[in-house]
Amino acid sequence: MTDKLPPQLLQLFAPRPALRYLPPCDHAPEDRRTPAISGVAQYVQAAKEYDDGYVPSESWLQKKDRQKMERDEAAQYRVTEGFKNEFKPHEDPNVVGDPLKTLFVSRLSYNTEVKDLEREFGRYGPIERIRLVEDTTTPTPKKKHRGYAFIVFERDSDMKAAYKDADGIRIKDRRILVDVERGRTVKEWRPRRYGGGLGGRHYTKAAPPRPSGYGAPLVPEASAAVVAALAAAASEEASAVEEEEAEAEAVASGADSVEVTEVATVQRRY
Repeated sequence: MTDKLPPQLLQLFAPRPALRYLPPCDHAPEDRRTPAISGVAQYVQAAKEYDDGYVPSESWLQKKDRQKMERDEAAQYRVTEGFKNEFKPHEDPNVVGDPLKTLFVSRLSYNTEVKDLEREFGRYGPIERIRLVEDTTTPTPKKKHRGYAFIVFERDSDMKAAYKDADGIRIKDRRILVDVERGRTVKEWRPRRYGGGLGGRHYTKAAPPRPSGYGAPLVPEASAAVVAALAAAASEEASAVEEEEAEAEAVASGADSVEVTEVATVQRRY
């Protein structure tokens, strides 16, 4: 078949020249030897006797379970043994003042300072001492205090007035809770961390104003003025609509009278 092709095409089927021989870079093929391979049974006993002190690390699931177990054990200890050994308000050097003149204030904002409490509760009477309870157990606490305080008044009547009137007021955008001091006045009283307290925790931060429509949310201080302006505009629009309807009725009544006059005139003619 190829003998019928022209010489130009026969050159395409010509074999390539042989490759140039190069000696091997390491060993000649006839001189190469692979290492002898044996079994591993002779090393099994040595592997059993090997000990480097390796301790396997716990996974994130094991760590999570361990931390949860530690928290549960700590909470159980506080409820049983910790209450008997740790909670001693009569021996606490930070607790100063007459317990019958002391007011307990809780659910405070963590940005609340002593001057804020003095400004709010000073109107009920002279204050002897204000104590914001700080976190002394955490090495580097993220919050300034624990969110509750004790206010000692000079007169018990002022404390009673604050106890009746100050419950539920807002300080730093949070609704507070006031109560009498129960640690030194109520027998076998347990605070929350020892399994006691008076109730559950509640979210007391005020909700931000929600926007209405497609515009920007109303500012609380300017909401009354905006509402009054909207009401005035609505009343003006209603009065304008009523005037237009009255004018339309007057025009319609005038057209009816003209038609009646024209009909009477035509009847007289005929």
